[in-house]
Amino acid sequence: MSNDAARSNIELLTQILDQAYSRKAWHGPNLRQALRALPAKNAAWRPAPDRHNIWEITVHAAYWKYVVRRKLRGDKRGSFALKGSNWFMRPAEGNGSDKAWREDLALLDQEHQKLLDAVADMSAGTTRRIPSHFIFGVALHDVYHAGQIRLLRRLGASAER
Repeated sequence: MSNDAARSNIELLTQILDQAYSRKAWHGPNLRQALRALPAKNAAWRPAPDRHNIWEITVHAAYWKYVVRRKLRGDKRGSFALKGSNWFMRPAEGNGSDKAWREDLALLDQEHQKLLDAVADMSAGTTRRIPSHFIFGVALHDVYHAGQIRLLRRLGASAER
């Protein structure tokens, strides 16, 4: 594959990631839009006991961006910002503050940017080439959870009435 073709593929992958996360897309709200202007109180609302809330879904999405980036870069396991894997109880230790919510939103933004950087580095040959289905998968994961979050927001608003 020529350098131009490889660069074109990398650009396509970053566009797909960005549309699913923060850029305007034909399918409607992306993950970042689904979270926009959501207070911590609403992010922490649970539809039922033992069900995930929006806050947990947010950190879960950040974790899977980390996993794909780790696969791209060949990083060691256990380097995620939070202890644990996949699902993280939120709000943590009873801290449902707006500050804690903003910190977890920032974690999601940071993990997205780190993933974009790792994908961009593929063209320079500084990251491992992994099957593109990992990158497509994490983008689809964002879109899936964006829809889930939109539904939870509506359910939560109905519960408040």
